[in-house]
Parts: sequence; structure tokens; C-alpha cells
Amino acid sequence: MSAPAHGGKRSKLLPDNAYRKLGPNETYNPIVATSDTRAEVTPWSVTLGLIMVVLFSGACIYMALRAGNAIEAAIPIAILAIFFGKMRKIRSTILENVIVQSIGQASGVVAAGAAFLVPALYINGVTPTWWQIFLACFIGGALGVALIIPLRKYFVKDLHGDLPFPEATAINEILVSGESAGATAGKVLILSFVIGAVFDFFVEGMALWPSMLSTSHLPGGIGEAMSGARFEMSMVALAALFGLGYIIGLKYAAIIAAGSILAWMVMVPMVHIFGSQTASFNFAGGTFNIAQMKAGQIFSTFVKPIGIGAIAVSGIIGIIRMGKIVVSSVSLGFKGFGNGASTSDDPRTQTDMSPKNVLLVQFGMVLLMAALFFLVAILTTDSATGASYTMAQAFKYAAVGAIVGFALSFLFTPVAAQAIATVGTNPVSGMTLITVALTILILVAFELKGSGGMFVALIVGTAVCTALSTSGALITDFKIGYWIGATPRAQQRWKFLGLAVAALVVAFVIPIMDSSYGFVKRGEDGQLLRDAQGNLISNQDILPAPQANMIAAVSRGLLDDPAKQPWLAYGLGGIMAVILYLASVPMLAFALGMYLPIGINLAVLFGAFTAWIITKTGGSERARNLRSEQGTLIASGLMAGAAIFGIITAVMRIPSIFGMPFAPIRFIGVGMKYTLEKTSDGKLWMLKETGAEKYFESGTGQAISLVMFIGLAFVCYLLARWGAKGQMAEEDASQKE
Repeated sequence: MSAPAHGGKRSKLLPDNAYRKLGPNETYNPIVATSDTRAEVTPWSVTLGLIMVVLFSGACIYMALRAGNAIEAAIPIAILAIFFGKMRKIRSTILENVIVQSIGQASGVVAAGAAFLVPALYINGVTPTWWQIFLACFIGGALGVALIIPLRKYFVKDLHGDLPFPEATAINEILVSGESAGATAGKVLILSFVIGAVFDFFVEGMALWPSMLSTSHLPGGIGEAMSGARFEMSMVALAALFGLGYIIGLKYAAIIAAGSILAWMVMVPMVHIFGSQTASFNFAGGTFNIAQMKAGQIFSTFVKPIGIGAIAVSGIIGIIRMGKIVVSSVSLGFKGFGNGASTSDDPRTQTDMSPKNVLLVQFGMVLLMAALFFLVAILTTDSATGASYTMAQAFKYAAVGAIVGFALSFLFTPVAAQAIATVGTNPVSGMTLITVALTILILVAFELKGSGGMFVALIVGTAVCTALSTSGALITDFKIGYWIGATPRAQQRWKFLGLAVAALVVAFVIPIMDSSYGFVKRGEDGQLLRDAQGNLISNQDILPAPQANMIAAVSRGLLDDPAKQPWLAYGLGGIMAVILYLASVPMLAFALGMYLPIGINLAVLFGAFTAWIITKTGGSERARNLRSEQGTLIASGLMAGAAIFGIITAVMRIPSIFGMPFAPIRFIGVGMKYTLEKTSDGKLWMLKETGAEKYFESGTGQAISLVMFIGLAFVCYLLARWGAKGQMAEEDASQKE
């Protein structure tokens, strides 16, 4: 998603010194001059930007929870801003489109911060309320904005031409080229949105055909024999996963799939073969009899922790590899306070929020974070003792948590910004892991543990993670605005509103996903399931959330009994990550493959392979390139459409609202019927599925699912071909003019 758009060609509207270093006494003059007073912040740009926030916040958090990867929202938002702007009676200005993109981009950064940490609370048995999720995300995002504003001039103006800004370059080319381009791109994006929405709603909402393709359903006893050897393969045939693979590309999708194949096709059968030769044995505080364990149980108990260890070490190695960036960025936060202030002599295109207001935002967010931790401590019961926290303990949680959260945000936000500007990659995984570990160690040093300690540590992580994501996204916005000629102060002020709306959407969606599917598995009686070590069992088949599971495991190991954690498996995963790094294999991608269910990764691989095939079709090199360029549009549309309707389906699965039966999905299911049942404590919770064994697991159901998934690939081919023809005609017409 960070590659330059439109074949990497620079728009003719941009000055020739837009992407290179300036010579002595040379200045950069943006497309829109400082004296130009064309419309920028208008009801249209703000309203459309907020609509984009709502749409893509829901889509991003859904994809992050269901597939372990989020949508890169910036590029599709820029395309939609241009598309809808041209439909107005008075066409939108390029500055209005910059504001739409800047506000809308808040969706992805908030979703990233929430998806990394909030599910870890559920997995560790701490259920946050919607307002706690909202505050954690908004505080982090607001800190990210306030901490990076003083550094805008340094990154954007002083280092002009020194930093490549790969993602900003791609978005900038779209916005600038959109001034003369046609409407084909927007139409492709909207059509693919509809296709993704309809396909996944037919599968998950109406259950017209099964989403799960599995070798265990192969006829003639083949599937049964393979399952007996714990040799199982599956594929979740959903448009959301297909679109994810389409945009990831064949190389990385293949690496992710390779990690899955190693885990499920090699390690799980090997554990079964050798483990079945022994009697029951103890491991990480539990007793296991491998001969009686199914493939999924073996994976969750012995193989998945290896993947978690590999993910954690991959994140740490990522930070080490960016050592120069990290070291050079640590002092930038202090540098910004001395050099980042705007003056009355600054032109419009170099005017920031006043330093006084920036400091007030920082101070206000720290106080709000402290208030959040104080309230949580007062309202929480210590999981270890069953007693309520005292007022003194609550104040201690508030003070320690707020200070640690601000300090780590202050140190890490320049690192994230410089990483995005330099290589286009934010080392957020490693920095978030370090944040949680440091926070827990500090809390333990102050004798703060239990549920309160778990909450504070993970909410600090949420705030810092969101701050990191926000700072990287905002420095991208600033550079785009610098090239085009936007007003930085307008971008900064309205980003706060975008963050607030995005945090509200995320705070709404995450509890819905837990109510509908559950981050933790439940038994037949509706009660939460625990493994042999006493830990809650993550519902990874439906809501994988790999980064959150990693953070949950690390925080449990540091706060709870270390003997209950599979440290040996974590260590093996860490060693594997080092070996992958030495072998020049993308370690995080491979580690995610080892962790995520193989059904997800094979669907991603299918989407990536389809995209690769499409790029090889076409009668000329130009046609092939143009078909390839449709990939971002098609993939983003598929994922966004599938995600939005996935959320609608999740709402329709909620068992009860205000104690009354709900779950409208009961009345539209075709291939599968749903019934509400009560838990052992008398609450409506379980949404029991029946009928799958009659149709979904039959050869007919499996065949229909496979045909429909292949049909989705063919429809995407037709859409790419149509989009390429339209873009070609627009380019030819533009050249004639």
C-alpha cells in the first residue's frame, strides 16, 4: 500500500523539487500558494471526513480482529474524497480533499491501537466498558497529535528531500493526479465494496453456503483418516480474507501460508506421533494426554505459543534493526519544544497550533489518563484477594500509570514518526510489547498487581500504541499538506475530532464482537472455558487478534504465576525468529502464519494468487500495469464492504439486548438454523448453531462454497479488466487535452 501510485509517475502539477533536496537558497513552493484562499475546512470536507472515519474505523477494527491485519485506510479515503468531490455541483478543492483524507485517516490509527491491546483484556479475564475503551484510544491518539506537532517543521520542512516518505508520496500522487483524473477509480472501489458486502453477508449472515472448507469433510473416509493422523487443512472462504490477500501480494501471503503449513502440517502431526507414545505428562502447570487431543487442541497448547514467541521476538528485532532511528529520535521530543513553535510571521502553510494549546492538550490527556486509572481501581475488585482497592492504592495506580504512559508516549512517538518517514514501516509491535513489559515491571515495583495492574498495564499499552500509530499517520498528513499547500493548524485541530469519532466507533464495535462471537471460548453451558493451566482459552478460530494474544501471554507471565506459562515454547519461537532473520526471511509474516489458523492464511494466499494471475493478463504491458493498479481499489473495497456487513451480521448475532431476546440472524439463516439458549446462570447468551452437519459438512455444501470462492476471483478479474480500460481511456483523453 505504500508503493507510489500510478506507476510511480510524478504529477505534472508538482514542482520539480517536490521529492528532492533543495539547493542553496532554493525554496519549495507548494501547489496551492500561501496567499491562495480557496476552500479548505468546510462543512463538506469535515462531514465527508467523519463519514470516512465511521466507515473505515469499523472496517479496520473488524479486519484486525478477524484476520490479524487491518486495512490501510488512507489511500481508499483519498480516492473516495476525489470521487465524491467531483459529484458536487461546485467541485471540491484539492485542499478540501486533503482535510477529508486527514480526518478520515484517524480510523486506521485508532483501530490499530485498539486491536493490539483491548482484546488482551478480555483474554485475561478483564472486561472493559465502552467508555474505558473510548478514553484509552482517544487519550493515546490525542497524545500522539500533541507530541508530534512541535516536530512537524523539523520532519517536513527542515528535512525536505532527506526522508523518502513512501506512504505520503503514494497518497500525494493520488490527490494531485485526482485534479485531472476521471471517476473510474472511485467506481471500482464502490463496486468492489458492494461485492465484498454481498458475498460475506450471503455466507455469514444468510448462511447460503459454508464459509469453512476442510479436508476433514473429504469423502470416502479420506477426511476421517487425515483427521485421525492430526493432518488437517482448511480454508475460510470469505471475501474479507480474499481481499486481504489481494492487497498483501503473493510473496508475503506465501510466507504467511508457509508458517501455517509448518505449524499445522508438520508440527501438529509430529507432536501427535511422538507425544502419543507417552502417558500423560505435565507442561506449563497442566496435565496432557496427547493421544486424546485433537489437532486444534495440539495446536493451541503446544504450537501456538511458539508462534507467540516468534511474534514477540520479531517485534523486538524490528526495533533493534531500526537502532539508528530509535537513538536519533529519543532526543527529538525535547528538541521540538525549543524549535517547533509557530510565530505570527509564519505563512499560512507553516502555521501550527499555538505551543500553549499543545501543552494544554498534553497536560489534559495526562490528567484524563490518571482519572481513568483512578476510577478503574475504585470500581475493580482485586482478582488475587477478592477485596476492593483502597483509595491510596487507587491514587497510586493513577499516578504511576499516567506518568509511565506519558513518558513512554513522549519517547516513542518521534521514533514512530521517523520510521514512517524513512522506511514506511512503524515498529509498533516491538514498542508496544516493550511498553507493556516496562509498565508491568514498574507496577510490580510499586506493589500494584491483580486485575487493577492488568488493566492499567494494558490500557497504558493501548494509549501508547495509539499514540505511536497516530504520530506516524500525522507526519504523513503533514508532508502531504506541505507538498500541496494545506494549513497545518487546520489538519491538527480537526484530527482531534476524527480521533474522537474513531474511538467511539471502536468502543462500539469491540464489545459487539465479544457479545456476538466472544474473544474467549464458551462451553455448552455458556461458561467461559479454561485450559489446563487455568487460563481462559482464546477464540482464535473466529477472532484471532494475534498481537493481542501475544500481549496477553506476556502480561500474564509477568503478573501471574510464571510456572503456568509455556516459556519453553515461547523460547523456541524466539529462536525460530532469530533463525528466520538470519536467513533473510520476513520473520513477522512467517510468525503470524505459525500463530493464525491455517484456514485464514490459505484464504489470504488464494486472494494473493488471484491478484498475481490478474497482473499477468492483458494484451500489452500498459494493460497489465493498469490491471495491477486496480489491486488497491479492489482489495480495499472488498475488505471494507465485507467488514461493514460483518459488523451488521455481528449485531444480528447479539443474543439479548436489555435482557430481551434479540439475534435477528435466527430468522434469515438458510443453510444453518440458530437457537437461543440460556447459560447455567439463566442468562440468554448462547447462540447455538444447528443444521451444519446436514448441509455445510456435506460434499455438496463444500463444493458450492469452493465454486463461489472461485467465482469471486473471476468477478475480481472482470472488475480489474473493466477498471483498467476505464483508466486507459481517461489517460488518453487527458493527454489529448
